[in-house]
Amino acid sequence: MKQMPVLFVGHGSPMNAIENNVYAQSWITMGKRLPTPKAILCLSAHWYIHGTHILGTEKPETIHDFWGFPEELYKQSYPAPGAPGLARDIQKLLDHTSVTWDLGWGFDHGTWSVTKRLFPEANIPTSQLSIDYSKPSTFHYDLGKKLAALRSQGVLILGSGNIVHNLGLVRFEEDAKPFEWAEEFDATARQLIEKRDHQKLCDYESLGKAAQLSIPTPDHYLPLLISLGATTTKDELSYFCSGIEFGSVSMTACLFSEEPL
Repeated sequence: MKQMPVLFVGHGSPMNAIENNVYAQSWITMGKRLPTPKAILCLSAHWYIHGTHILGTEKPETIHDFWGFPEELYKQSYPAPGAPGLARDIQKLLDHTSVTWDLGWGFDHGTWSVTKRLFPEANIPTSQLSIDYSKPSTFHYDLGKKLAALRSQGVLILGSGNIVHNLGLVRFEEDAKPFEWAEEFDATARQLIEKRDHQKLCDYESLGKAAQLSIPTPDHYLPLLISLGATTTKDELSYFCSGIEFGSVSMTACLFSEEPL
């Protein structure tokens, strides 16, 4: 392909890494459709720190950054090689800001719970770029615009978060119905994505009460903006996963591609 696609995946619960559910199956199916990338750059909601850091290690560890889950989940590993060459390229590409070389992080579950479904052989060099909590939404959107240059080099840009993510109001009972505000904002975000109204998506705080409830903190939302920034007007949009998990977590996943897959 002339341009690798861009993905945004609503990753939801870490259990999606091991459960045979509709979300995991949609990721597996998408992995079979995707062209094989030379490398993967993941923007995970779970590397939410001060500053822009790039994962430069050759053998990243699998990080189990959660608690209270079954033992089987803690035994999971994703032994994909790191991508220090890609990390160096990104440092050069993002010369507008200071990018810190990081050897202490690894693949958090925002990355590996998704990539182990998309690319189960774990043989594609993979790196992560942190989400800087000190920067506004427009910074992250503009970051995506600069990262877009990687697409022509065979790099798959993968944003991993959730459009709606309010853990304070989750419903753990079986067959929990989505909150109306969660469905409302998920639908609003989709409409704005389809219209390519990225400015309004960046200015999400002005989108009303449903947006405020859906994005109590921006960590899971900002990967969407980075992914959108990496798209062009030539990209066709398709959704390959949807639904509201636990009442307040959107599982919407988007594919942006210049060519049909």
